[in-house]
Amino acid sequence: MEHLPEYLHNHPYLAGLAGLMILAVAVYEFRSRGLSYAGVSPQEAIRLMNQGASLFDVRDAEAFAAGHIRNAKTLGKDQVAGAGEQFKKLKQKNVIVYCDQGVRAGAVVRQLQAQGFTQVFNLKGGLAAWRAENLPVEKA
Repeated sequence: MEHLPEYLHNHPYLAGLAGLMILAVAVYEFRSRGLSYAGVSPQEAIRLMNQGASLFDVRDAEAFAAGHIRNAKTLGKDQVAGAGEQFKKLKQKNVIVYCDQGVRAGAVVRQLQAQGFTQVFNLKGGLAAWRAENLPVEKA
């Protein structure tokens, strides 16, 4: 450890590269944690659904019609801002939100929590993860 300052002085490019790598790993970790914000796996989602959780698909209408999880309701971009008023009864109940990959749903989860939803979850990996586990998908 006593030779570290000497090494940094003699190899500034390697030290800078190591610093950039540490920064890149930190950014990647924070980003991946943000994407899976309040996330549940497909198996956990099934357990919550069996306990009465409501399920919302935040994809567009065409994607919803092409295939969605059974009993899911569509929640469009324009509806998210007013969801707190529209779904007052669900604020204290389990709510699962999903999209194609789980990215957009993570942002919707944060918006719903800001509106007072206390138990809202993102389906990790979205519908792609659901399909990867060979779970059923309905077409409208």
